[in-house]
Amino acid sequence: MTAEGDTEAAGMRSDTGRAIGFSDAVFAIVITLLVLDLRVPETAPGGMLRALLDQWPVYLAYVTSYLYVAVNWLNHKGTFHRVRCADRGLHWANLGVLFSVALLPFVTALVSRAVEEGDVFDERVAVSAYGLVGVILSITWLWLYHYLSRHPELLEPHVPARFFEAERVRALLGVLAYAIAGLVGVFLSVPVALVVLLLLPIFYGLSSNGFYDLRRHLRHRR
Repeated sequence: MTAEGDTEAAGMRSDTGRAIGFSDAVFAIVITLLVLDLRVPETAPGGMLRALLDQWPVYLAYVTSYLYVAVNWLNHKGTFHRVRCADRGLHWANLGVLFSVALLPFVTALVSRAVEEGDVFDERVAVSAYGLVGVILSITWLWLYHYLSRHPELLEPHVPARFFEAERVRALLGVLAYAIAGLVGVFLSVPVALVVLLLLPIFYGLSSNGFYDLRRHLRHRR
């Protein structure tokens, strides 16, 4: 690339403030939409406790998706903490992540409604849809990490060159894990798939600052 091309490319870059602010707003809206599925049950006098207990699928779906959104926010924070400036390609990759996160309230409502009504076929459809969104979201993170691994000029000076190369493995694990969870829900057991979907955000929460941070935690526990 010529010096003129370098100057033009540098002019297309900007600080990450607007991307972070917009992303935080999207995460906040998604969490708000999740809460809207927690509804007050209509019941006769004296039946409130039973009606609340009968809504346990709604609570489980809410907790699972809240954890998932929280983990994605932590991942996003950890990622952009290492980014010095953004260009158009990074903005598009970030929008891909936000597009996928915004699907979570919809599939959360699907799962809670299907489990609450107890139809096995609908449960399988809903769990597979949730797993599919997990796959899509993991793919968008894979895209984001891959882009950053190929554009070290966007990163802070202290970030190791191989950091986002390693993070691609973490995203790829998400693609495989959510695909397996969806297939388990369709062909084997919906409850087992729900447990897997609940455990996955816990793993990604522990490694939200990268595999390096996870290894450090594991060494301290020994």
